Amino acid sequence: MHLYDASIPQLTKMLANLERWLDAGAAHAQKRSFDPELLLGFRLAPDQYPLVRQVQSACDAAKFAAARLADKEAPKHPDTEKTLAELKARVRTASEYLASFTRTDLDGADERVVSLPMFEGKKITAANYFFELALPNFYFHATTAYAILRHNGVELGKRDYLGHLTLL
Repeated sequence: MHLYDASIPQLTKMLANLERWLDAGAAHAQKRSFDPELLLGFRLAPDQYPLVRQVQSACDAAKFAAARLADKEAPKHPDTEKTLAELKARVRTASEYLASFTRTDLDGADERVVSLPMFEGKKITAANYFFELALPNFYFHATTAYAILRHNGVELGKRDYLGHLTLL
């Protein structure tokens, strides 16, 4: 399987799901008559990022994964979102960035070597980076965002998490 097929479509799909979860959160807040922006500060544990940072981190994980696989520089996005609308725009920006990649951009990525800023002086193949670090990190933040919303009563289920399936 080409690394493009294992990365860009799946990251894009989950970002679309994440945007729908945020919509569900806004609808839940409206139904329960509370300010939807309160959701941004909710977290699962005192030492864990709140929803806003989980979404920002999922978006960053997706863009950095794509950029490193293609040996490109990822765009910088300041973490300034203060509303659900701004957070949804951040998700769309990440999705649009992923849409700019083609299969050709990831040709040879299986063997490409990337540096990891968090592990100074260490390198890893792009394929191992994606499967061992980038993809689990992306899912960690996306899943935690989902869990924060669920924990606070937003009606989401497994089908919302999985999103569209390519069924025969």
